[in-house]
Amino acid sequence: MPPALSRLKRKLGDDDDGHRRFVRVLAAIPDHGLDAVEIAVREALDAGVASDDVILNILARAKEPPRPEPLSALHAVALQHPPIADCARYDLLRGHDAAA
Repeated sequence: MPPALSRLKRKLGDDDDGHRRFVRVLAAIPDHGLDAVEIAVREALDAGVASDDVILNILARAKEPPRPEPLSALHAVALQHPPIADCARYDLLRGHDAAA
């Protein structure tokens, strides 16, 4: 057993709850791999936390895809033909008797 997992087992204890929490961490090995689980356990223990929930959260965050680069707003909304500010155009839409 890798050293980090042995340390986690000791910290979780020998009661039923400790065994259950340790098995939850071991159950993540088929999905994430032994190396990734060991790294997550080591990260949690280095932070002073011996929690299966924290370890599973670290594994889930490591599996998230990277966020895409944000688009530059200036390039995305650049207009080829800027609008012409002419309020008289609205009067044309309403008809010639807009003054009435």
